[in-house]
Order: sequence, then C-alpha cells, then structure tokens
Amino acid sequence: MSPSALDSAASGDAPVADNYPSTLPQPGHNWQITLKDKVIAITGANQGIGLGLAEVCLANGAGKVFSLDISQPGDDFAALAKQNPGRLEYVQTDVTDEASVKAAIDEVAARGGRFDGMIANAGATKHQPALDFTLEQFERLYQLNVTGAWLCATYAARKFIELKTKGSVVFTASMTSYRPNRAAPSAPYGGTKAAVRNMAHTLAMEWAQYGIRVNSISPGFVKTALTYYVETSPDWDLKMKYYGGMPRLALPQELGGAYVYLLSDTATYTTGIDIPIAGIVGAW
Repeated sequence: MSPSALDSAASGDAPVADNYPSTLPQPGHNWQITLKDKVIAITGANQGIGLGLAEVCLANGAGKVFSLDISQPGDDFAALAKQNPGRLEYVQTDVTDEASVKAAIDEVAARGGRFDGMIANAGATKHQPALDFTLEQFERLYQLNVTGAWLCATYAARKFIELKTKGSVVFTASMTSYRPNRAAPSAPYGGTKAAVRNMAHTLAMEWAQYGIRVNSISPGFVKTALTYYVETSPDWDLKMKYYGGMPRLALPQELGGAYVYLLSDTATYTTGIDIPIAGIVGAW
C-alpha cells in the first residue's frame, strides 16, 4: 500500500469495536523498532529471563519497566535499576491471585502515567517422570503457568481498553509446547506451555478489534538459575556432537529482540504468532 493510500485508509472509519482507536497505523507513524516512552509490565522480572527482558526493553527506550513479582528484588535487579534511574520499578504481585493482578496493573498505569505492554513471563518448571508427579505438583504448575498468564493477559487487556491504548501482550511459552524435551522431560510443564501458546492465538483473534495484539515467544534452553543442571549433564557434549545446533544455552537477553519487536509499534500487523528462539533446537 502506498503512503497516500495508507494515510487515506488510516483517516477513514475502520471496522473495529465502537469508540476504540482504528487498528490501522496513523499518518506519520514511526516505523523505527523502538519502545520509546512506553510503559511495559513484565511478570517475574526480578531475576532470570524476566530481568533479561527488562534490560533489553530499557536498552530500546522504554520509558518505564515494572517487574510484577511475588519475591523481593535482589542485587541484580538493584544493579539494573541503578543503571536506569527512575525507569525500573517493582510491584509485588501474586500472579495466581486475581485481586493482586488487578491491583498491580492499576498501579502500573497510575505510576507510569500510561500502559502499553504486558509480558506474561512468570512461570515455573519441574522436570521428573510423569508417574512421579503428585496431583498437587501438577495443579501448582497449571495455576502459575496458565492461570497466572490468563489473569495477567485479561486484566492487561481490560486496562488497554479502558485507556483506549492499542496495547501488546506477549506470553513466554516454550519449545516444549511443540515437542518433548528429551534432556529434561516434564509432561505437565509442556502441557502448560502448549496451553499458553494456544491462548495467545485465540486471544489475538478476539482482541484484534480493539487494536490489542497478542503473541508468544517459545525459548529453548536459557541460562538461568533453574537450568544450571543442563550444561553439567554428563552427556551434554555428546548431545551437541550428534544433534547439532548452537552448543550452548541462550543468555536471557538474547530473547529480548523478539519481545521488543512484538511490543513495538512496528508490529502493528503482527498478532497471533509464536516465535521460537532455540539455537540448540536439534538437541531436543
């Protein structure tokens, strides 16, 4: 579509829900991939993948990044906050509790002065044979990984609609949503991430009329405190030799570019997709 045609289309009425912004880019739209001035909430960002994503969002111009986490921030969070004065903040949140999630998102919008993006990242894993799982362990994984993601996405969407913001929701799924992880199997964990990935597709369909985009990222192995055992496995080198792929785990920050793209205004027509980021995909 030519610029003049784009301007003409953007100035007209679009078939979206009444009283909400057109889903089309407006004249003068900034096509640079940037999060300039945007306010982003990331669940579970006090450490690990979430903190790495916060670092990349800040490096790409986010006005403020809020970590919604149940635990208190540690030294790594404090160091990143010191490097970005007034731009990285913490809101204590239990993502499995509806009232806590609603209050946290209200606080993000109030403290940030706006609200543009939600990364539903908080989650947990437990790797053991399926027959060794107790019902309590199974239900805990689903409560945190699925219910928590659902609450954060739906309350973010409600806030976007309230503010008439064309917001973006990005779920952290997993390569285990596609196939088993042979190095560390977990049927319940893979099931939760498959649920999250499917949820992203369906919510994207439902919320497109509001200009809200919903996508997911499926990481492979990422170097965090939860994956220390992977590289210490006695057959790790053998797996790399015969299965190929990048012979290392990803740094959390290496995932960040995809999240930044999906949160940015450059991705105004990108919704309902999953982006796999798994440099060692052949080892799975």
